[in-house]
Amino acid sequence: MQASRLLSILLRLQLEGRVSAQALASTFEVSVRTIYRDIDALSAAGVPVYAERGRRGGFALRDGYRTRLTGLDRPEAESLFFAGLPFAAEQLGLGPALETTRMKLLAALPEATARDAQRVASRFHVDPVAWFQGADEQVLLRELAAAVWLSRMIRMRYDSWKGVVERRVSPLGLVLKAGVWYLVAASGAQPRTYRVGSIQELHVEDEPAHAPPRFDLRNYWKRFAADYEARMQSGKAKVRARPELLRSLARLSSATARAVAAAGPRDREGWHEFTIPIESIEVAVGDLLRLGPGVQALAPAELVTALRRAIDQLQVAYGAKKTRSRKS
Repeated sequence: MQASRLLSILLRLQLEGRVSAQALASTFEVSVRTIYRDIDALSAAGVPVYAERGRRGGFALRDGYRTRLTGLDRPEAESLFFAGLPFAAEQLGLGPALETTRMKLLAALPEATARDAQRVASRFHVDPVAWFQGADEQVLLRELAAAVWLSRMIRMRYDSWKGVVERRVSPLGLVLKAGVWYLVAASGAQPRTYRVGSIQELHVEDEPAHAPPRFDLRNYWKRFAADYEARMQSGKAKVRARPELLRSLARLSSATARAVAAAGPRDREGWHEFTIPIESIEVAVGDLLRLGPGVQALAPAELVTALRRAIDQLQVAYGAKKTRSRKS
């Protein structure tokens, strides 16, 4: 385990130039003291690694040093074929480049390892688009990706939920989530998230863009996604459900699934009673009506009233149609 971590530390220093002890400790889920011991071990093995002190300090390799310990073992070679998603590469205009890279990698691997890697690639397929959904039309994605890679300021006309707005931002990265592309960009020092499919017009400027200090796209998106889900399901509803409907109810969201899993035993009438998160009264009405009478809302009163109103409207609509049909 230590040998693998030492190699990973060495490769990261080679790729990134300077990395703090805290960042390395977080990456490998060990203590800072363990990282210092690892650095001592690398130094003892002849690796020219040194420490730079100060607020932006960290560990770095002597200029010009590069390791040749980059051979791939069998699991690493197999896992590479999951790293480059064809869906993303094709939308970014990199499909041919990805295929060329795949062929070069196979040609460079030992014959047995290449066969194993090809077998993995032929037996696993990743489809990132959810059922009954279509991928957004990405007219501007390639131009936007070029602005991200070249780090150029952009002006865009964006269709937000408040209406169409004009924005001038520093592009920080692109994220593919469930078949939908999002742009993470800074307006001033504050990173924000924009759906690429909602960008109506795009103009890439010559002025260089600047990222906020210590910005990390992966960490930003992890925090943003968790916060977004929490905000979109900040409401609560008390419900009761028949056992045969628990699985369908759990499919509404991961948060609902956790609430269902924590539900207590059935009562004397055969119902499970528990509280689930909801986005809004309107959304909850649609979700619960689809599940039928086997799931019933108990609170809040606004939700119960809204469900009754929706049911009355359905009865009027379909009852009137049935009456007209009989008269004719």
